Amino acid sequence: MASFVLSLHSSQSDYTSAMNLIHFANAACDAGHSIEAIFLYQDAVWHSSPHIVTPSDEYPIHQQWQKLADRGLNLLLCVTAAEKRGINLNSTAPFTVAGLAEFAMTTAKADKWIQFK
Repeated sequence: MASFVLSLHSSQSDYTSAMNLIHFANAACDAGHSIEAIFLYQDAVWHSSPHIVTPSDEYPIHQQWQKLADRGLNLLLCVTAAEKRGINLNSTAPFTVAGLAEFAMTTAKADKWIQFK
């Protein structure tokens, strides 16, 4: 089985990429593959903000992130991108703050890195 690192680069307002990443992650895990980490980078760090509320008629993205965390997936948030956007680093659950070095080391150990933009 393969091991993957997934990265998301688009903001919460463009949730199609996030939805595709979440579907891929669930399908890969269901098929027996491993997801070493999901890394939010660039505008994707907005997904960690507790201040963004998704309307009830839209895809429940925050609930989906929590379900991935409940599966034991490592959800990482780029500290630099978050700081640049004013994200409160003390309130990012279910995401863990990480740097690009941690992302690079995790990616180097995985079989595949897949970007969702």
